[in-house]
Amino acid sequence: MLETLSRAHTALIRLCGAASALIIGVVALLVTFDVIARNIGIGTFPWIVELSEYSLPLATFLIAPWLLRRGEHVRIDMVLTALPPLLARALGRIADLLGLVICLVFLHYGIRVIADSIKLSSLVIKTLVFPEWWLFTPVPFCFALLAVEFVRRLAGGTAVRPTP
Repeated sequence: MLETLSRAHTALIRLCGAASALIIGVVALLVTFDVIARNIGIGTFPWIVELSEYSLPLATFLIAPWLLRRGEHVRIDMVLTALPPLLARALGRIADLLGLVICLVFLHYGIRVIADSIKLSSLVIKTLVFPEWWLFTPVPFCFALLAVEFVRRLAGGTAVRPTP
């Protein structure tokens, strides 16, 4: 059962990574199209700029769990490499525990913000009009995946190190 959940979590993280890459690619194509259209006199498409504004944070949230799983997140390696191995491992575990706590706080408040936005029926009204809570949905989703990843690391799983 636990192995099935682990495989599902890994698949979800990979899917999020692929979705993030796809979002970045589509945004790059749309912005390029908008620039070309403007320069050849077709005009501009304001929704493209707005869509890119919403897409870049989404892509960042989606890629974060994948980066953490691979050990490619931001960390200060020079401190860890200067310490004896036992102390470096202990500090790494403390950092993972702190990361878990921070993720749980963001998860909690992300859910509260979404609930408030739904309760108030708040809308984003610009070129595109949609429920405000759609913007906040990636926050608890991402931090839930990150929290699971920190639990996995604390339980003995280590980050998959990329090959140079």
